[in-house]
Amino acid sequence: MPTAPTPETLHAAREALAAADPALARAHSVLPPFEWRLRPGGFEGLFRMIVEQQVSVAAAASIWRRVCEGLGEVTPERLLAHEPETLRTFGLSGQKARYGREIALAHVDGRIDLNGLNALSDDEAALALTAIKGVGRWTAETYLMFCEGRTDVFPGGDVALQEAMRWADDLEVRPNEKAAYLRAEAWRPHRGVAAHLLWAWYGAVKRGEVAA
Repeated sequence: MPTAPTPETLHAAREALAAADPALARAHSVLPPFEWRLRPGGFEGLFRMIVEQQVSVAAAASIWRRVCEGLGEVTPERLLAHEPETLRTFGLSGQKARYGREIALAHVDGRIDLNGLNALSDDEAALALTAIKGVGRWTAETYLMFCEGRTDVFPGGDVALQEAMRWADDLEVRPNEKAAYLRAEAWRPHRGVAAHLLWAWYGAVKRGEVAA
């Protein structure tokens, strides 16, 4: 069962990041301690990530509630028992309904064991996830962070992270995905903690609590 890193582990990682990189020292100095946002994983966790993408928080919660009510139990077997047209009546787009079925089929066919990914390295687990149609790199990396508690995974394609990196490095232009991944190499083996720190900074700036 995945566990979230402890407050002590997160504090030590933040201290190490701040000491190693002045760009993160500023964010570390103005942000309070944060908790690791660990979510349920497995098929339900991955499917929920797909459902919640590209919609508002309120819309995601509403759709997910309808999915849970419609399926009764969110399992690969229950999802595959419904045609895509029926899944759409739960509020899913046609694409998300198809992707949900692809994930369910991969699980049922034995192409991936979502409950056994912890036996794989970060890179191996990400490759196994992205082999499923509909699961992109960002989804795989955020799943490994939030559903498995992996602390050295960095979703470089995340726009909020890229913007916070622009502030941290005092850049005029936001780094693209490739540049973000390259920049994050300096934060090994705490790239996931660096991501949480940058997300926390981004949120605090947007709420007007700290300056960029």
